[in-house]
Amino acid sequence: MTDVRSFRQRMLAGDKLVGTFLKTPTSHATEIVAGLGFDFVVIDQEHAPFDRTTTDIALMAARGSKIPALVRVSGPDAVLSVLDCGASGILMPHVASVEYAREVAALCRYRGGRRGYATSTRAGGYTAVPMWQHIRASDESIAVVAQIEDPEALDEIDAIAAVEGIDSLFIGRGDLTAAFGNEMPNPPEVRTAVEKICAAARRVNKPVSVYVGARPEAEWLRDQGATTFIHNSDQGFLRQAAAKGLAEMRDVFG
Repeated sequence: MTDVRSFRQRMLAGDKLVGTFLKTPTSHATEIVAGLGFDFVVIDQEHAPFDRTTTDIALMAARGSKIPALVRVSGPDAVLSVLDCGASGILMPHVASVEYAREVAALCRYRGGRRGYATSTRAGGYTAVPMWQHIRASDESIAVVAQIEDPEALDEIDAIAAVEGIDSLFIGRGDLTAAFGNEMPNPPEVRTAVEKICAAARRVNKPVSVYVGARPEAEWLRDQGATTFIHNSDQGFLRQAAAKGLAEMRDVFG
């Protein structure tokens, strides 16, 4: 049976969710990933060439394929447009202070926030959804995920985690690793940061979201309490499959 709960409801309930990043600005990757049974996708405006138009196309494909789609936005100015286009939520990079966390949460909520109102959008059914029905449904279903990837965020992590409207903390291990500057594999500073972020999330009963490239790190982060996993990306899967196929063909020719 289809799970009729929103992505946000499932995430807040602690369901084990597996999604992937979309880096290629087309509709096709969204449809393929949805067909495979992933729980969600994350359209990556921060590190991939998605603009407003290509994001809209990917979100339309997600809507047609019935898969929740978050958008990792490039910054606060992109929030309104992706929500209007029908995103299930946002992943906001570099949430390094409680003040910024409050700003991010406010941008995604009508009541108690400051999201700009319109129902002439995909999210509003192109005026088909009554005003207050749209407001209630949006405030209940839009997921707001704060990416914790700056060392200074660790000093305020309890306050950031407690911000009303921040639904989950996403651990940005790549940026933390770069910031700490330790070139050894699996640096202890990053492991300590992961443990600190997970502990802060547990104290306010909020889920932890993570990126994982392989099973061993997924198992470690699961044991730390993470429940929402972004595994690899469309480009990563393409590269892996292409490398495997090429190796097989080279082997044919000896």
